[in-house]
Amino acid sequence: MTDYLERILLARVYDVAIESPLDIATNLSRRLGNTVLLKREDMQPVFSFKLRGAYNKMAGLTQAQLDQGVVAASAGNHAQGVALASQVLGCDATIVMPATTPGIKIDAVAKRGATVVLHGDSYDDAYKRGMEIARAENKVFVHPYDDPEVIAGQGTIGMEVLRQSRNPIDAIFVPVGGGGLIAGIGAYIKRLRPEIKIIGVEPEDADAMARSLCKKERITLPQVGIFADGVAVKQVGEETFRLCQLYVDEIIRVSNDAICAAIKDVFEDTRSILEPAGALGVAGAKVWAERENVLGKTLVAIASGANMNFDRLGFVAERAELGEKREAVLAVTIPEEPGSFKTFCTLLGARAITEFNYRFADANEAHIFVGVQVPDRAEVDKLISALTTHALPVLDLSDNEMAKLHIRHLVGGRAPHAENEVLYRFEFPERPGALMKFLNSMSHAWNISLFHYRNHGADYGRVLAGIQVAPEQKEEFQLFLDDLGYRYWNESRNPAYNLFLK
Repeated sequence: MTDYLERILLARVYDVAIESPLDIATNLSRRLGNTVLLKREDMQPVFSFKLRGAYNKMAGLTQAQLDQGVVAASAGNHAQGVALASQVLGCDATIVMPATTPGIKIDAVAKRGATVVLHGDSYDDAYKRGMEIARAENKVFVHPYDDPEVIAGQGTIGMEVLRQSRNPIDAIFVPVGGGGLIAGIGAYIKRLRPEIKIIGVEPEDADAMARSLCKKERITLPQVGIFADGVAVKQVGEETFRLCQLYVDEIIRVSNDAICAAIKDVFEDTRSILEPAGALGVAGAKVWAERENVLGKTLVAIASGANMNFDRLGFVAERAELGEKREAVLAVTIPEEPGSFKTFCTLLGARAITEFNYRFADANEAHIFVGVQVPDRAEVDKLISALTTHALPVLDLSDNEMAKLHIRHLVGGRAPHAENEVLYRFEFPERPGALMKFLNSMSHAWNISLFHYRNHGADYGRVLAGIQVAPEQKEEFQLFLDDLGYRYWNESRNPAYNLFLK
């Protein structure tokens, strides 16, 4: 323990790293009833804590070793740390990265002059290839976590947290992949403040450290989820595992939906967007505070990185409310008859609708896929009870992964029995009551045969509606459109409609 304390105090990280801020997450603190502090490692020059350990290791190499060059394997953030260190120290770097690594991280490494080699689907595949290159070319391998100098570099975060916090800290929540970050922080904190809980956080589908600590030996996962690619490790380090056995109080597992919710939480407080692995600490702090039912505590979450692929933002936004339990996804069966759709919407009341999918398929029953914003689980139960009381069967799909990933995008198809169907696209004002205005303005003689709506976060909603209108009612229907006051487009001749829906 004394050895690591000395290593951390003597670590050479500030040639490249900043002392990142320890900021209060005001909104999240208010919601949890505890003071939540974010250690903003996402503000480092490479948008991650990894440059600390990488530089500390490389700064200790001899000139002969630097002249020979270094090799590293990484899912991205360690790679950027090594690439930056090689720039500053003037040496060549070869970085092996999984082929699944987000493009933003690959580009960032290449721009710093490192040679990028893409290999395999996980960090472990890249690691094996990196070791082969290091042996063949007699280069130093800079391990991303299982190296005392790397661990010490990451441990400087713990040193800063103790110096920066004005109040006593109750727990520190640390993202865990291979274990270098939590090993370094734990070694420093437990030496000086053993009463502070050190709590690791892992994704449910990449929990190698939790399983290893449980079995008291390092285990190898057969496969790992790659949503939080920065911690997608099949086996934790030997030295990091030893340190975690000594210093870590517990490991919390969180779902991908909970990670998405944590990304949103941090954005609402800081206007910064963490990568999935970077938001693990916040997700874990929320789970722990709710589980322990604590109030007035000071909780520190390590915001470890912000190298987010832009393409993932849509998925994060879609799943964040589910992770926060603020959206319910329901399948509701209603009678296939005029007016039943309006009755269903009336039962939804003033609740905001996030998604609405329906396509005529049966002459007797209609199946609706709907997403509804709710403040808590009790509101979901209340809504389900109201629908059931009115003889509208409900299936709660909020925890159904297939429904959330795929079914919501596949509701639809052809409806050969939807006679006299016209297809219109509308822009609704994004406010409560807009849908009911639409339904109240419609003639009861017209049946809605298709309805699709998704909340896109704009100030207007996009709606696609199929309506069965007899030829002799076309003039009345046009009056309805004109009086409605919403922008609309006739899509009845759209070739995509003819191919997939008509």
